[in-house]
Amino acid sequence: MIVQRVVLNSRPGKNGNPVAENFRMEEVYLPDNINEGQVQVRTLYLSVDPYMRCRMNEDTGTDYITPWQLSQVVDGGGIGIIEESKHTNLTKGDFVTSFYWPWQTKVILDGNSLEKVDPQLVDGHLSYFLGAIGMPGLTSLIGIQEKGHITAGSNKTMVVSGAAGACGSVAGQIGHLLGCSRVVGICGTHEKCVLLTSELGFDAAINYKKDNVAEQLRESCPAGVDVYFDNVGGNISDTVISQMNENSHIILCGQISQYNKDVPYPPPLSPAIEAIQKERNITRERFLVLNYKDKFEPGILQLSQWFKEGKLKIKETVINGLENMGAAFQSMMTGGNIGKQIVCISEEISL
Repeated sequence: MIVQRVVLNSRPGKNGNPVAENFRMEEVYLPDNINEGQVQVRTLYLSVDPYMRCRMNEDTGTDYITPWQLSQVVDGGGIGIIEESKHTNLTKGDFVTSFYWPWQTKVILDGNSLEKVDPQLVDGHLSYFLGAIGMPGLTSLIGIQEKGHITAGSNKTMVVSGAAGACGSVAGQIGHLLGCSRVVGICGTHEKCVLLTSELGFDAAINYKKDNVAEQLRESCPAGVDVYFDNVGGNISDTVISQMNENSHIILCGQISQYNKDVPYPPPLSPAIEAIQKERNITRERFLVLNYKDKFEPGILQLSQWFKEGKLKIKETVINGLENMGAAFQSMMTGGNIGKQIVCISEEISL
């Protein structure tokens, strides 16, 4: 059988901006037979995420993410349906997910590398398993639980940068659900600001491309900032940190403003900001959700419950077609998405 796949066509260079042309679509032969323990799956949805920018370099700069190889199939978070199975625990028709799903229309995988998902947890919206009820949701929830030190009724103010993205849009809502009295989002368009305050329950939103962030922050956070959920790094984070209270906490989720630069992760703060951090005893520890696997199952159940109760609103931007993976990636890296950026490969969920 001939199937389509996406391979890495070129690297943008450590300091370059990724473009759609860094990826290439090609046809490949998929064997007709599968071996014991394997399954053949049809891909339904694929995820594009900021961390993948590091995988475009020859060296990712981390020990837990491997680089993509030139002219080899690209992989990432994915959801699909099993069309044929020779694995004892997986049957035809099961929905499965993996963090290392090849960008391919159909694929043969080792059944042990897949996790079964229950469509009822997401009311049938399977793509949510790649977003708010998947890794980004878990990153937000566990990050806030482990590093945010929020207790109900503690009257804390939380600021979220990259607030309209996959993690940020969920993190702000979780901040309120876990007890923050005030949540303020920072994002890059007027449309996103309106969405945060009118639909996602943020108390205020700042457009960093138009507003004076320091001024708006002082206005929106009169009691200072107690918790900062940082998705962006760079100048925005410097501005937030300079308005943080004593003994406050930074949840280091991502640093997208720095991903096209050859700097270590997490990027060091400038001397002036580092002095503020030390002086005010602000915690800023690297947070890696993969270190909390024991919390994944209860976390997914909690996120699903909030979603079903209407307490967690889920936003996603969906682009159709495997041929648009590169364009979706480029768009996500430049803020073109609201909520999770998803690519729909096949909508046909019946066999």
